[in-house]
Amino acid sequence: MPPKKKAATKSTKSAASKASGEKEEPAPVPVKRASARGRSNSNVSAASVESVASSAGSAAAAKPLPKKRSRRGSADSAEVEKPEEREMEIEEEGEAPVKQEEITRVIIAPVPVVFKPGRTSSLPSPTMCFEGHSGAVYSSAFDHSGNTLATAGMDQGIYLWDIHRDKSNNFNVLKGHRNAILQLVWLPHEEAPGPPVLASCSADKTVSLWDANKGHRLRKLEEHTGIVNCLAVSAHDPNMLVSGSDDCTAIVWDVRQREPVASLFHDYQITSIAMAHDARSVYTGGIDNIIRMWDLRQGEPEDESMTMGGHTDTITGLSLSPDGHSLLSNSMDHTLRSWNVRPYVPGMQNHAQDSHGKEQGELRCMRLFHGHTHGAEKALLRCGWSHDGGLVTAGSADRNVHIWDADSCEPLYILPGHKGSVNEVAFHPSEAMIASCSTDKTVWVGELA
Repeated sequence: MPPKKKAATKSTKSAASKASGEKEEPAPVPVKRASARGRSNSNVSAASVESVASSAGSAAAAKPLPKKRSRRGSADSAEVEKPEEREMEIEEEGEAPVKQEEITRVIIAPVPVVFKPGRTSSLPSPTMCFEGHSGAVYSSAFDHSGNTLATAGMDQGIYLWDIHRDKSNNFNVLKGHRNAILQLVWLPHEEAPGPPVLASCSADKTVSLWDANKGHRLRKLEEHTGIVNCLAVSAHDPNMLVSGSDDCTAIVWDVRQREPVASLFHDYQITSIAMAHDARSVYTGGIDNIIRMWDLRQGEPEDESMTMGGHTDTITGLSLSPDGHSLLSNSMDHTLRSWNVRPYVPGMQNHAQDSHGKEQGELRCMRLFHGHTHGAEKALLRCGWSHDGGLVTAGSADRNVHIWDADSCEPLYILPGHKGSVNEVAFHPSEAMIASCSTDKTVWVGELA
C-alpha cells in the first residue's frame, strides 16, 4: 500500500536525523479542498496533521506488510487492511480523521463569460444560422439564462438550440402538438424552483407546458375551442399565463390549478396578448384593431376597463416593456406603436369630463415607428423589447430585421439575410444579441455591433 511505504520512509528518515544530531525539517502541510458535501477541515492545524502523519507512519512501520491472498483464498493468507480500520486507528489516537476522497475531490467553479476582442457577445461567431426546421418558423425565445434558444413553427416541433456551440447546436426536439405552433414563451425561472418550463400554443387548440431539461410535456391545457394564436406570461409570477384564441376568448391560467382562473370574452378573434408583470391585468388585441385592458383584481371581469384605439388593421403582436410602463403593438397597418399604460397619464381628468368613456387611445399613444411591412400572407408578426428597454423590434414581411431606438423612434438596424418573412425577433436577456425566425425555415442568431 503506497501510504504505508511513504509513512515508513518518513519514519526512517526521522530516526536517522535524530541519530546524526541534525535538525529535522518540518514536512510541508498539504492543502486540502472542501468536499462537495460542504465539509471543512479548517480546524485541523498543521501540527495535528503532522502528528497524524507521523503516528500513521509509525503504525505502518510496526506492522508487517500484508501477504498476497492466494487464488484459493487459503486461511493462512492475511487480510488486507481496510481504509475504515485505518481511519478508526487515527481517531483512537485523538486526531481528526483525514479521508483520501476529500483530498482528491476537485470542485470546478463556473467559467465566466468572456467576450473576444472586438466582439459584443459570447457567440462563437458574429452571426450563426440554425437549420433543421422542415417548415416555416413562427416563434423564437431565449430562456432566462440566455444559453438556450427555443424555436417552433409549422413542423409541430419545438427545437432547443445551444447558442454557444459552433456546430450541432440542436440538442432536443419536443414533440406533442398536432398542428402548427404559433408562439413560445418561457415561464420565469428565478422565482420558481425546479427545471425551466416552456409554454407553447398551437393551432391544435391547446396550450402545453414543457420541462426543458427532461424534454417531456408537463401539462396540456384544453379549454379553447379554436386555434390558439397567442400566449403571454407574467414576468414576476411563474404560475400565471394567458392565452388568446380564434374562439373570441382569452383564458387566464394558474398552473397550480386544474380549472382556468378567468375567461375574457370578446366579439372578435384574438390575435395578440400580453400580461402585466404583477398578473393583475391583461392586454388583448385582435381583428377589430382595438387594444383592450382587463382588470383581474376583482376576479373574472365581465367587460374591459380601458380601450386604446389608433390602429387601422389587425393587431398581430403585443409586448410589455421591462419596466411595465409601456406597451408595444404591431399591426397590419404597417405601424408599430408604443402606449403609456401607467394608471394615470397627463390629461386624464379632462378626458373623463369629455365623456369619452373607456377609450384612451389619444392620451396613451406615445410613439409611432415606421419602416416594416406586412405581406399578403397576413402572418402574425410579433414585436418585442430589449432587456434594458432601449430598443424595440418587430417582424416584417420585407425579409429584414428592423430595430428602432425606443425613445427617438429612429431606425438603428435594418439587417438582411432571410429569404422569407421575418415572423419574430427575440432579444437576448443580457447581451447585445438577437434571434430571428422566418418562413424560409431558418433561424439567424447574431450580435449587435
